[in-house]
Amino acid sequence: MTLNFLRRTLMCLAPVLTLSACSTSNFSLSKPETLFGLLEPYKVDVVQGNVVTQEIMAQIQPGLGRMQVREILGTPLLADPFHVDRWDYVFTIRRQGVADQQRRVSIFFKNDAVDRFDTEPLPSEREFVSSIDKPVKGKDVVNLTPEQIAALPVPPKTEVVKTAPQGAARDYPPLEAGRR
Repeated sequence: MTLNFLRRTLMCLAPVLTLSACSTSNFSLSKPETLFGLLEPYKVDVVQGNVVTQEIMAQIQPGLGRMQVREILGTPLLADPFHVDRWDYVFTIRRQGVADQQRRVSIFFKNDAVDRFDTEPLPSEREFVSSIDKPVKGKDVVNLTPEQIAALPVPPKTEVVKTAPQGAARDYPPLEAGRR
C-alpha cells in the first residue's frame, strides 16, 4: 500500500515540479517569435506592388497618356472602377531584419491624360536599395582610399585562347536506305 501511495504522490507532484521549474528558468524570451531567444524562424520576404523612386517619378509629367504612364510605372495596383480617373501605385515590402516600408503614388487623369499626381517624398534608387539591404553579420567592410587602391598589386593577365565552340561528336546511321 505504501508503494502505490508513493507512486500516486510522485505522479501528482511531477507536473507541478516541472511547471514550477519553467518559471525559474534561466532562458529568457527576448522576442516572442524566437525559441528561447536562440532560434529565429525564417520569414519569407513579401514584396507587393511597383517600386517607384524619384528617378522614375521624374518621368511622369502632366499630359502623358494612360499607356505612357503604364509603360513607365507598370500596371497600377489599384484601378478602382468607381474612380476611373485615378490610378494608385502602392508598394510594400516586408523583409526579415529590415523595417517594413510602404509607399503610395496616386495618378489623376483628365480626358485620358495625366492631370496631376499625389505622392509622399520618394527615395532615390540608391536610397531605396540601401534601405532594403540587410546588414551582413560577421563581415567587415573595408573602405580604401584612392592611394591604397593604387598601391594594390595588379592581377596577372591570363591569356585568352579563342576557339570555335564544338558540340558533341555524333555519328548517326542513315534513316532510310535509298530507294530506287
